[in-house]
Order: sequence, then structure tokens, then C-alpha cells
Amino acid sequence: MRRNRKTYGDDDADVDMTPMLDIVFIMLIFFIVTATFLDERGIDMSQPPPPPENQPESKPKPAITIYVDEQNFCSVDGRSSECGDVPVTVEGLLSDKPDANIILRVHEAARHGLLVNLKDTFDERNMTTVIEIIRPNI
Repeated sequence: MRRNRKTYGDDDADVDMTPMLDIVFIMLIFFIVTATFLDERGIDMSQPPPPPENQPESKPKPAITIYVDEQNFCSVDGRSSECGDVPVTVEGLLSDKPDANIILRVHEAARHGLLVNLKDTFDERNMTTVIEIIRPNI
């Protein structure tokens, strides 16, 4: 007995791609509309204008330097002082130089708590300070 083979039409099924393309274009439009674009600004590299020649040169503001070395010893303007007495010493120097800047120079190996205590004390007394960490040359 022989089997009858029936041949059917083409086995390739056609898939309608139109709905998928519609979805892709809708998603593309959605992402374009909702995208945020960064406004990147460059650095102004132009030099500032020179100062007028008839203006007298201003003197730099005086500075009060507090140094804390690696053994946690403090000095104010080169004079050694107890670290707890530094704010009082600085207030005395500020009476002589009222516009002076306060610079805290702290060695990298000094106790962190000492730096924090000094900075907090100056902040409580409304004295602005600049902190400089000194790293030894290796």
C-alpha cells in the first residue's frame, strides 16, 4: 500500500511586521520627547583685563597661621601655644589685625580630633578659617 503524499502550498508563513514597526516608532518618539538634554558649559579661558594703572596696588590681607605638627603640638604665628589656648591667642591677635585670615596648617600625622576641635571652636566664634593639610615629602 502506498501512501498518498499531498503537497500543500508554501510552508513559509508571512508575518505582518506593520504592528511591530508602529510600536518601534511610537517608542522612538516617546524617548525623544521625554529625553533631557544637558546644557554643558565650557570654562571661560579668557584672561581678565589688567587693573587700571591709576589704581593703587592693594596690600594682601594679613594672615594668622596656626600650625599643628605631627606630635600634636600647636603654634600660632611661630610661637608655641597649648592647643586648648589657641582660640584665645587668635582672638588676641585679631584685635591687632582685625581683617586677618586664619590659616590652619595641620600635619598629616596629627590627630584628626584636634583639627576638628579647633575648626569647631573657630566656627562657633564666627571666625572663618582655611584648612591646609601638610604632607611630608617622600
